Amino acid sequence: MQDILKQLGITEKNGGSSTGQQWINSKGKYIDSNSPVDGKKIASVQCSDDEVYETIMHSAEKAFIEWRKWPSPKRGEVVRQVGDALRKNKEALGKLVSYEMGKSLQEGYGEVQEMIDICDFAVGLSRQLHGLTMHSERPGHRMYEQWHPLGIVGIISAFNFPVAVWSWNAMLAWVCGDVCIWKASEKTPLCAIACQNIIAEVFKKNEVPEGVSCLVTGERALGEKIASDTRIPLVSATGSTRMGKAVGAAVGARLGRSLLELGGNNAIIISRDADLDMSLIGCVFGAVGTAGQRCTSTRRLIIHESVYDSFKQKLVKAYGQLKIGNPLDEMNHIGPLIDKDAVTAYMDSIEKCRAEGGKFIVEGGVVEGTEFTSGCYVKPCVAEVEPSYSIVQHETFAPILYLMKYGDLDEAIAIQNGVPQGLSSSIMTLNLREAEKFLSSAGSDCGIANVNIGTSGAEIGGAFGGEKETGGGRESGSDAWRIYMRRQTNTINYSNTLPLAQGIKFDL
Repeated sequence: MQDILKQLGITEKNGGSSTGQQWINSKGKYIDSNSPVDGKKIASVQCSDDEVYETIMHSAEKAFIEWRKWPSPKRGEVVRQVGDALRKNKEALGKLVSYEMGKSLQEGYGEVQEMIDICDFAVGLSRQLHGLTMHSERPGHRMYEQWHPLGIVGIISAFNFPVAVWSWNAMLAWVCGDVCIWKASEKTPLCAIACQNIIAEVFKKNEVPEGVSCLVTGERALGEKIASDTRIPLVSATGSTRMGKAVGAAVGARLGRSLLELGGNNAIIISRDADLDMSLIGCVFGAVGTAGQRCTSTRRLIIHESVYDSFKQKLVKAYGQLKIGNPLDEMNHIGPLIDKDAVTAYMDSIEKCRAEGGKFIVEGGVVEGTEFTSGCYVKPCVAEVEPSYSIVQHETFAPILYLMKYGDLDEAIAIQNGVPQGLSSSIMTLNLREAEKFLSSAGSDCGIANVNIGTSGAEIGGAFGGEKETGGGRESGSDAWRIYMRRQTNTINYSNTLPLAQGIKFDL
């Protein structure tokens, strides 16, 4: 791991405040990044103090004045080179993501690949930031709309995707002409520092204004500072619903914009017409991938009563084959939770489920042994529950899967929709009518609805996000770029008279 850290420019003590091309000294305290893989300290990072925060804000404001003037394709060319730099560092950054966060090595590589993919998407987008033309009711007039950059975009990211979600926002914001201030999770700060080091050379080579890509490091109070800062027109925040409500309220109070990607309580409906073997793969990966710490992780299985017992047997057998251990070992399926607080939340949820009457068919608990010294490894578990249980309404960021039965599709959809969150959903069925109904306005109420694939593993080409307590935000593909820009309607009079709208007469 020391070679990896060296390649990514990470030392024993690191600055946590950057304007993109240089690190700024701070008087803030140091926080340690400890790996959940083995409990060892990786390195320390210095938090940004108030003075440094202001320095970085001024740098970002100054950079925006220049950056917004660059042609969008030229900004896209810089992002293309960022993608190439990420390709060169994919293995090293992927291993750091795996070690600092705890997800499997393949998922670490996959996260960096998402960064590369969004760079490619953003490059194409840089030549497609289009508006519309409209016919004017006044002769000799032309109407159209265009899109301009907003300014500074604040990005507050979560530990579970320590680099990908930042890139979803930053790459689009950059080609749109915005500059970014990134407040990474204090649980995975080294991944953010590595990203800043990777892009610094690209930015310097292209003479990108200093301040286009800023990083600040700190705990909850720093996120609150960003949310309340009137100089930041858009705040994109990823995290819990509790956090999102606080950010949304603070940004809304100053009439700013917020892009919220919050909790998910995702379900898969297993139809009696499902391919059960194929369904099993999507269900198990969705439930245990990233140790259940994805916002799109599968939390609930809603299984038709006619196939309930047979699918349950398949599920129990599959769980018995899962391997828990060091995520850097590609033979293991499941790594640790992020920290011991997450373990406590996992154990509390198991007890609450039991208290409500849940029956565990795959038992959970903390994994013990000489190779699990961090105390962050837990067993994926499965419980039979009723949809009415209060624990089923909540998202536990851990590998706990709840099973429940249904009789007809309307009942299944009602169960699927009967939670406060609305991120991702799936139905496993070979019945065309069921599939189409699930995707109709009478079907899933989630931002993502899939047929014959699981709830996790979204592609960057489509807009990512959800409804209800998931926050309503959309990131990544499709027309998600619009949130990073402001719309302007323009009317040009090229005639030699000045007719007024609606036929109003005003003669002088």
